[in-house]
Amino acid sequence: MNLLNQKPKVVLTGGSGFLGSHLLNHEAFREALVIGRTRPVNHERYESVSFDAIDILAEVLSDVEVVVHAAARAHVMNESATSPLEEYRHTNTVGTLNLARQAALAGVKRFIFISTIKVLGEETLSGSPFTNNDSLDPQDPYSVSKAEAEIGLRIIGNNSGMDIVIIRPPLIYGSGVKGNFSNLLKLVRLPIPLPLGAIENKRSFVSVENLVDLVVTCIDHPNAKNKSFLVSDDRDLSTPELLSMISEAGSHKPWIFTCPQIFLSSSLRFIGKSAIYGRLCGSMQVNIDYTKSQLSWNPPFKVEDSLASCWSMTD
Repeated sequence: MNLLNQKPKVVLTGGSGFLGSHLLNHEAFREALVIGRTRPVNHERYESVSFDAIDILAEVLSDVEVVVHAAARAHVMNESATSPLEEYRHTNTVGTLNLARQAALAGVKRFIFISTIKVLGEETLSGSPFTNNDSLDPQDPYSVSKAEAEIGLRIIGNNSGMDIVIIRPPLIYGSGVKGNFSNLLKLVRLPIPLPLGAIENKRSFVSVENLVDLVVTCIDHPNAKNKSFLVSDDRDLSTPELLSMISEAGSHKPWIFTCPQIFLSSSLRFIGKSAIYGRLCGSMQVNIDYTKSQLSWNPPFKVEDSLASCWSMTD
């Protein structure tokens, strides 16, 4: 294998993904070595490495100080696997722990794991956000695999002395976003009225710029050692507020009207889309006071600017 001669301070996984590509645009990752199975765009320092290739990982991770592990099997909208949980575990749990063990053996000082807020549950009561004191309560295969990885990482850290830093973001958005947030962009462009005006929920989101800023902060902040951090834009929005802001950011006219939620729920259930009701009408709030106090950190990017960037690759 033709390894690059210069050893980087930081190794990044998931460099070709949404978060990873934004991390690589930051000065802190300019000299980072990206490892994984997919080459990132416009970044030369890359090695094709499987997370179960023990000998190769040992060589790649020698002299590395920090691993930022952003690679994951994300939500699959149309799942076809016979056992989705085992598929998620293979990548998100087993792959993560294999990488962490080799990082610890190689003397890596800090391992930063991008988890998910969903390890704490699917919903919160309005006004009762998730906090750092909440226990793990994952409820789908994706979040179960992430929670199991968190538990295993803590054991590896305790046994090896390697710092473990866990970051739990809610729904991430920004330029190039895909998945559920991309569907919201498509929704507000439809020339139809949206019956969502009566929804009074609150949800936390995080722009990819704010998440990148927190990851960079955690690379060498002494107070990040062996801690878990919740992250958001620190500005919770209802579904109607979010859709209106998305529309305005893209210079579209929001067309939202009030419809009793019982009719909305019944209609979605009738067409077999009951799960969508929870995502549109349920609350999921995140309290980031602990993150702010421990790291002297505040989200530096405004929601309006980050929402505007979502349209840059769609208009």
